[in-house]
Amino acid sequence: MFDNGLLQCIKPTSESAALALLWPVEGFGRILLPTTCLPERERAYCLNVEVARARLMQIINRREEWSIFDSSQELEELSHQAQELFVKAIQRIRDPAVASQLADKSLRRAMVLSERLTLAHAETLLKARRKAKAFGRGCLGCRVDLDLVDRPGYLERLVQIAGYAVVPTSWARLEPSGGEYDFSVLDRVINRLSGQRLILGAGPLLSFSRSELPTWLAQGQMSFEQIREAAYRYVAAVVSRYSRRIHRWFLVSGLNATNDLAFTVEQVREIINAAALAVKAVNSRAFRIIEVTSPWGEYYATMPNTISPIGFMDMLVQSGIGFEAFAVQLRFGKDQPGLHVRDLMQVASLLDLYSLLGKPIFVTGIEAPSMQGQGPFDVEVAGFWHKPWDQVRQAVWLEDLCIVALGRPWVEAVAFEHLADTADSLIHHSGLLTDRLEPKDSFHTICRFREGLG
Repeated sequence: MFDNGLLQCIKPTSESAALALLWPVEGFGRILLPTTCLPERERAYCLNVEVARARLMQIINRREEWSIFDSSQELEELSHQAQELFVKAIQRIRDPAVASQLADKSLRRAMVLSERLTLAHAETLLKARRKAKAFGRGCLGCRVDLDLVDRPGYLERLVQIAGYAVVPTSWARLEPSGGEYDFSVLDRVINRLSGQRLILGAGPLLSFSRSELPTWLAQGQMSFEQIREAAYRYVAAVVSRYSRRIHRWFLVSGLNATNDLAFTVEQVREIINAAALAVKAVNSRAFRIIEVTSPWGEYYATMPNTISPIGFMDMLVQSGIGFEAFAVQLRFGKDQPGLHVRDLMQVASLLDLYSLLGKPIFVTGIEAPSMQGQGPFDVEVAGFWHKPWDQVRQAVWLEDLCIVALGRPWVEAVAFEHLADTADSLIHHSGLLTDRLEPKDSFHTICRFREGLG
């Protein structure tokens, strides 16, 4: 609740909490930035100071974790300035207007410093992986748009940009009636892709948002046991049909955040285990991946029947469910929880956290816009990075994101959500090609990046 310059937050529990806001940083963009975890108190916090404090603490933690103790003189000067300005802001905390101005100056320097440290660290890691020839053909990928596969030039562009392709599988489309399957579209697409020297993945096999569930299941009065058995049969049918062609199976997507059938935690484990067993029963060598959406977990505080991302992933590891990797979606550029623009240090910190789970990570669903939009895509409410979005900004952002992700040894591959712009994409104008299949700057940039991986 915001009134007369005071932002009042009402939490569902008495625990300390952080506040994340789309924050304007002069010369850097409009970025979703958090405070540190703050305990309740009667006296108001100075929000500008707390946002700057959180970033400076993150820089200190990452420098220690990444063992960056000897950086360039320019970066050390930036660090000194940011800390000095923050100390001055604390000294003037009784004068919120002055403290806020000083904190904003500190934050501007801290954001530049954090980005340069993140990229320097990632480039060092990436160079080591290149030297070790750690990148296989499938380290860069893209999801296939089923409606575009037959358009002239689409597959040629896909092969230029990607070594692996993910074929969407929608339960609603593939099993329109209980026990009756329609594989006609999938057969045609996979036949087209099979001759393209691509590593093929498919999925998600299961997604429990109502738009992805068959009508006969979503609107029926089925018990959990019946739903689980139906899911097992469906997964087994799809995998049986394509097991010789598909190498990577995305079992489930988004069950941490989207649980429209209101499964309990135990039922979530059971349904995922059923999918994993169904794939293994058909193909003992299948590579099984579980995909996490909204990886920063904004949904968790307000949405019932959900699990925090790291809690969800740890639960699956501890449960002993058979699968080989996690996938994490990274999408930016829309005024919707989980989709606001963040900076590279936040991305790096997220991937570092997930390394503790001991499973390979696939970065999927990568999207960022190539032009300014309206409504929820307006940069004032969705965010932007350095400058409002255009083709050049999209290209630089996507390349830097790939550097940060693929520099980490536990990241197996990255994949873009759309090769070309489509009307139904979650982030408008996020393709590497226009809707006419004309290459954007980002397409050429990623092609060069792929060549550089060797």
